[in-house]
Amino acid sequence: MGSQLVRFALVGVVNTVLYYGIYVLLLLWLPYLAAHLSALVLATVASFFLNARFTYRTRPTWAKFLRFPLSTLVNLAVTTVGLRLLVETAHVHSRLAPLLAAAAAVPLTFVTARDHAGGDHGARRGRRGPRHEGRRAARPVISRPGPVRPRPP
Repeated sequence: MGSQLVRFALVGVVNTVLYYGIYVLLLLWLPYLAAHLSALVLATVASFFLNARFTYRTRPTWAKFLRFPLSTLVNLAVTTVGLRLLVETAHVHSRLAPLLAAAAAVPLTFVTARDHAGGDHGARRGRRGPRHEGRRAARPVISRPGPVRPRPP
């Protein structure tokens, strides 16, 4: 999981720069929350493809793409609530607040994104999947039922 976390962090940096560029550009025409939500949708699409290919080294599929937004619901909730609290309550500038809110969302986003973008690619390639990186595989328990014979009295 260590190397995946490093790759996830690198993708996160690229994705954050992409999100932030879109956000600042949209601030020219939209209120900060509308700019945030629009930038987040576009960055989520980019994040799916970057994470699937680079972080989890799996082929993107429509099924995974359709499930991926479920993992971003955590990111959406944490960053949107954080952004609102930072701007409205803590009076942080609307250009700085999304970066602080995004930093708070990283650990939760990693776990949920791994489950949706990573999929089960390791099993298809004969390797252990991303959840088992660095762990030893347990020995399979093979139980074959045989005919049931009554015990003699």
